[in-house]
Amino acid sequence: MVKEIAAIEVQEALAQGKTLKLIDVREVDEVQAGHIPSIIHIPLGLLEFRMHELNKNESYIMVCRSGARSGRATQFLVSQGFDVTNMVGGMLAWEGEVQ
Repeated sequence: MVKEIAAIEVQEALAQGKTLKLIDVREVDEVQAGHIPSIIHIPLGLLEFRMHELNKNESYIMVCRSGARSGRATQFLVSQGFDVTNMVGGMLAWEGEVQ
């Protein structure tokens, strides 16, 4: 069972000035069309090759368009020993700032 967080909860935490490590697993063109400021962009297909860039002592929140790809990414990283939470609903549920 993966941990989940609602988009509004992420938005509120950022509004309160909390530092969150958000990983957007969408493709380059999707991210360029609009993303949450200060994300780490790692397309899902590259995740297993780039997970060495992540720290097992940090907590991460995974983001995609609808929550499906980020759910797969969350399951994968949890299986590798990372502390990861999936943002439910993805960018479709996001009402906060985008870049």
